[in-house]
Amino acid sequence: MASSHTVLMRLVASAYSIAQKAGMIVRHVIAEGDLGIVEKTCATDLQTKADRLVQMSICSSLARKFPKLTIIGEELVVWVDPLDGTKEYTEGLLDNVTVLIGIAYEGKAIAGIINQPYYNYQAGPDAVLGRTIWGVLGLGAFGFQLKEAPAGKHIVTTTRSHSNKLVTDCVTAMNPDDVLRVGGAGNKIIQLIEGKASAYVFASPGCKKWDTCAPEVILHAVGGKLTDIHGNALQYNKEVKHMNSAGVLAALRNYDYYASRVPESVKQALVP
Repeated sequence: MASSHTVLMRLVASAYSIAQKAGMIVRHVIAEGDLGIVEKTCATDLQTKADRLVQMSICSSLARKFPKLTIIGEELVVWVDPLDGTKEYTEGLLDNVTVLIGIAYEGKAIAGIINQPYYNYQAGPDAVLGRTIWGVLGLGAFGFQLKEAPAGKHIVTTTRSHSNKLVTDCVTAMNPDDVLRVGGAGNKIIQLIEGKASAYVFASPGCKKWDTCAPEVILHAVGGKLTDIHGNALQYNKEVKHMNSAGVLAALRNYDYYASRVPESVKQALVP
């Protein structure tokens, strides 16, 4: 067991350093002025030069340090999203963008790193850009100041670019005081832990395991909860399907309130 803990902390430390380097790559691509945009499957599913370079950097760095990464002791799997919020990145909404590195053990998300390359970018030309948030279950989450959403308010954060009737119906059912439509799963979880939103509601099969693994750990490490729309825990073993086909529901506090308001029609439409 001690050996497993040592490997995990080595991996977290490496991922933290790699995530900071990834943030520098993301900023460099913007500075060059050529995003190298290609469409993967449709006009809202984009890939940029930053996606490709960060993916290559993370994978090569981890492969050098951990050549048997997917099987260490039992099963340790790393889920990487080189650029979460790609569409927002191409549109200049830079505070939506994150780099995500999630670590799972026996199917459970246990450690996560979120780099926000353009954190503080609106503070002026001399601002120091970027921050890295990280967490380990049982240890805590670091790199940010935990804040609660306004008491008695139901502020829902949801997708900006992948909405549909199911998403709209589910958000409306939460009886929200306000709805924030932003990009990136990592960014939405940051909104929860910094008190800007009360719940993250996404009743659609749009996001994938690499979108949720790292953010889930950060949220769980500070007492929050993230599940699919049915309330099922997400699984992150290496054989699991990549798509979160039953959507995402998350909250820092009062998770049960939001779970109780998910319409049955939404649950029936989204099969786990």
